Amino acid sequence: MQIISTNIAEPTTIEWRGQKVETGIYKYAVENPIFLGSEDVTNDHVIDRRYHGGLDKACYLYSADHYPFWQMKYPNQDWKWGMFGENLTVSGLNESEIRIGDRFQIGEVVVQVTQPRQPCFKLGVRFGDQSVVADFWTLPYPGVYVRVLSQGEVKAGDKMILLDRNSESLSVSQVFSIFNQNRSNLELIQKAISEPFIASSCRRDIEKLLKQE
Repeated sequence: MQIISTNIAEPTTIEWRGQKVETGIYKYAVENPIFLGSEDVTNDHVIDRRYHGGLDKACYLYSADHYPFWQMKYPNQDWKWGMFGENLTVSGLNESEIRIGDRFQIGEVVVQVTQPRQPCFKLGVRFGDQSVVADFWTLPYPGVYVRVLSQGEVKAGDKMILLDRNSESLSVSQVFSIFNQNRSNLELIQKAISEPFIASSCRRDIEKLLKQE
């Protein structure tokens, strides 16, 4: 796996259901390395910290390999790296192979996988089409959130090297599937809840599903 693009955002004000909302979804590629801190990416703008940033979701990664699929589905977009709000666009990233708790070296940084992305309306705003949110939920391409265990710089061209595989854990795609086709899979849900390295907010969301059963 290799970093194709490093992306950060300036805060952008959008209108949603008659109200002005500030967002950091509009990320674009930058030429310089970016610094991954313990709670966010330096000089990026994380607006709503209920759902983004923090120790469990300091950085978001998305696979460059998924872009051709989305480009065919939404051909009229102005396609650039960072379209999904990711800080790091990565070639070779496969959510069905990466597991919660896996540790990777990226440039100067050591990260640990914590959860899949759970998309909201802001992705639809970026695309100018809210149907992309529904599409995103049904596909095994959620991208990967990580916690930063060792801070430092990452630049385009850096390798993403597996340091430690959490082989007993669920894959990122399996966890993501709990929110759609596997909402009634109690075995999968219980395994996700008991995973020690999963993001606490993701665990809470899965526990809510369990209570609905």
